[in-house]
Amino acid sequence: MATTQTLRGLSTICYYVADHEAARKWYTELLGIAPYFERPGYAEFRIGDYQHELGLIDRRYAPPGVKDSQGGVITYWHVDEVQGTLDRLLAMGATLNEPLVERGAGFVTASVLDPWGNVLGIMYNPHYLEILEQRRQPAAEK
Repeated sequence: MATTQTLRGLSTICYYVADHEAARKWYTELLGIAPYFERPGYAEFRIGDYQHELGLIDRRYAPPGVKDSQGGVITYWHVDEVQGTLDRLLAMGATLNEPLVERGAGFVTASVLDPWGNVLGIMYNPHYLEILEQRRQPAAEK
C-alpha cells in the first residue's frame, strides 16, 4: 500500500479584499504579471517555480464567519532576498506585520499586511531551494 501525504503542497491561497480592483492592480504590480484567470470579484495569479495559485476574492463573497480582521495564520512565500522584497512591499503601501527575523540554519522571515489586511509572509527557505534543485536534476543523477 502506497503511503500518501495528506497535505501535498500549496494549491491556492485566497485573500479576501474590500476593494477587488485596487487589489488586482496592486498584486499585478507586485508580481509583474496579470491574473491568468478572472471572473467578477475573483482574480487568480499563477506564480513561482511551481505555479502556485494566489486568488483575490471580493470580500462580499467571503463565507459566513470570515472576519474583517487579521487571522492567526501566515503563509510564507519563498523569496530570494527577504530584505529587498520587504522594502518593496513597504514602498508599495503594505504595513509591517513582523520585521525581518533570522530564524537560524539559513531561514529568514518577515511579513506584512497588504492594503486589505491580509498577511503576506515572505521567507528565504534553504529547504525550498534544496527541493527545487532535486526536481531540476535529471533522473539519472538522482
